[in-house]
Amino acid sequence: MKTILSNEVNRRLSAGEQVNIIDVREPAEVLNGKIPTSTNIPLGLLEFRMNELDKKKEYIIVCQSGGRSSRAVKFLAYHGYEVTNLEGGMLAWEGKVE
Repeated sequence: MKTILSNEVNRRLSAGEQVNIIDVREPAEVLNGKIPTSTNIPLGLLEFRMNELDKKKEYIIVCQSGGRSSRAVKFLAYHGYEVTNLEGGMLAWEGKVE
């Protein structure tokens, strides 16, 4: 499974790169703050909403600590998506939140 550190994601966002981030936390968790530009698709709904994702794009998957996102990465990779797990999740995130 591919992983990426939060400081690398933050660097890419700060540089103005188009970064596709999927937050698999529950909506109540996202209310506490999310990475700007991220899209919330709770892990339990991912199977039903993965058709909203483009297999030609790369996605960074994030959750609170990295456990749920690693499950999401394995699931999406199995279905042919280009995905990377954000190591440490939101607990490791030091960038802006909205």
